[in-house]
Amino acid sequence: MRLVPPGVDALRGYRRAWLPKDLVAGAVLTALLVPQGMAYAQLAGLPSITGLYTSITCLLAYAVFGPSRILVLGPDSSLGPMIFATIAPLVVAGSDPDRAVALASTLALLVGVVMVVAGWAGLGFVADLLSKPTMIGYLNGLALTIIVGQLPKLFGFSVDADGLLQEIAAFVRGVADGETVPAALAVGVGGIVVVLALQRWWPKVPAVLVMVVLAIAFSALLDLEERGVSLVGVLPQGFPPLTLPDIGWSDLAPLAGGAVAIALVALADTMSTASAFAERTGQEVHGNQEMIGIGTANLAAGLFQGFPVSTSGSRTAVAERAGARTQLTGVTGAALIIVMIVFLPGLFRDLPQAALAAVVITAALSLADVRSVVRLWRQRRVECTLSLVAFAGVALLGVLPGIGIAVALSILNVFRHAWRPYSTTLGLAEGVPGFHDVRSYPAARRLPGLVIYRFDAPLLFANAKTFRDEVVGLARTVPSPGWVVVAAEPITDVDTTAAEMLFDLDRLLDERGQTLVLAELKDPVRRKVERYGLTREIEPRHFFPTVEAAVDAWRAETGANWADAP
Repeated sequence: MRLVPPGVDALRGYRRAWLPKDLVAGAVLTALLVPQGMAYAQLAGLPSITGLYTSITCLLAYAVFGPSRILVLGPDSSLGPMIFATIAPLVVAGSDPDRAVALASTLALLVGVVMVVAGWAGLGFVADLLSKPTMIGYLNGLALTIIVGQLPKLFGFSVDADGLLQEIAAFVRGVADGETVPAALAVGVGGIVVVLALQRWWPKVPAVLVMVVLAIAFSALLDLEERGVSLVGVLPQGFPPLTLPDIGWSDLAPLAGGAVAIALVALADTMSTASAFAERTGQEVHGNQEMIGIGTANLAAGLFQGFPVSTSGSRTAVAERAGARTQLTGVTGAALIIVMIVFLPGLFRDLPQAALAAVVITAALSLADVRSVVRLWRQRRVECTLSLVAFAGVALLGVLPGIGIAVALSILNVFRHAWRPYSTTLGLAEGVPGFHDVRSYPAARRLPGLVIYRFDAPLLFANAKTFRDEVVGLARTVPSPGWVVVAAEPITDVDTTAAEMLFDLDRLLDERGQTLVLAELKDPVRRKVERYGLTREIEPRHFFPTVEAAVDAWRAETGANWADAP
């Protein structure tokens, strides 16, 4: 692990020619950071200003400790519902903003600690706990949850409901009871149309900024507040001091569970985004250092009344298109936000809340990926089912249970592959060197009295019985083989349960006058087999370096010749 922060290394190698591009990209990025930061703060159940505090601190911290030159961190639409789901049960009745901020800041600190410790421990691989199909299902469920939660604000009213079905019912009742504010609905729907249209036909134009400017202009010109439209109002002036959140010890346990889930999602999101942009810029991805960079950013956010953050693919893309070369782009964005909240706190006074709802809804639409679900259905029905179950878990049970279900499904999917791996017998295919799967080459020739069996997985407690049953089944075929050769190259491990199974299997075949032969064992696996004592139970002459060597030995012993497939 490096001792010098990556930001210091980047500063030493900084080129003067990069400065104008970083400054311009930072200014462009700010136009996206401000409205999204405010909108995602409200998505997390927090005051709008906390989104700006969070954006500033995480950008500055990541610029020092983050390894990527271009990634942009900040409040994220995928984390907002998770933050809300974690802190909402702990906020006292009547909605206490100060306590909500304290809880969210503590949550950011816990996420930061988890990420930094995991980074120092080299645990970057934990991002793999979320498979692509379950992540697709999770994000689709999250998108639906976000959109449904923002619909009342889009229509100009609020509801008091918990859970997707209850929120849908409360929204429908509100519309039926005439609570809709037409002017707010016009602003919200118009904002969604503007953002989607610009993203579709003019992707280089900062769509969110254009929509926000238009919304503010219409609000001021038409005096929308008098028409019942709720506005953002004047933001608190100045930057918050270094603050340790004031919460009770009893709050830590429920916050810790949410912190682990948020850290997992943030890491998975960051690694996928970092990999995508690294390929385009020729950089390498340093998973453990990324964890430390994100963790430090969360620690900084938590100490200045912020909330957990992650990498944003959309904001990173904006920075890249604007010409960003280094993290000075993020520093510039943070500096401009500070100038705004210190000297221009009323800049977004006339911004309708419905416009912020439009920002969140368009972000949620970008999370949804129905096309991938359809592709999974065509390509692999089992993984499509996993995706749909993860979607249902998020939508019906909530965000935090949903992420738990997504992780559990990913792990169970791995277990399923290990439990029932692919296995086959091999034969000699015409015109193709080596031995091949008889399912792919049905006409492959076989040697009388010999079966070559391949098991494509580590031999573990979960699949030891499957392996045994299949080998015994091959041994009982008619005519019965003299040797059962295990092509063991795909077997990357043998645990103690599997070793005991091999002991028993070898004895069983011996009693039948048959022989268990192992070929192509990898060296690490061979050493384990020797440690278990298998080389004393199975005769050393029945271990072969290659399948070809085992076949040659059988032919030398029996004089068998290749025969056509039965």
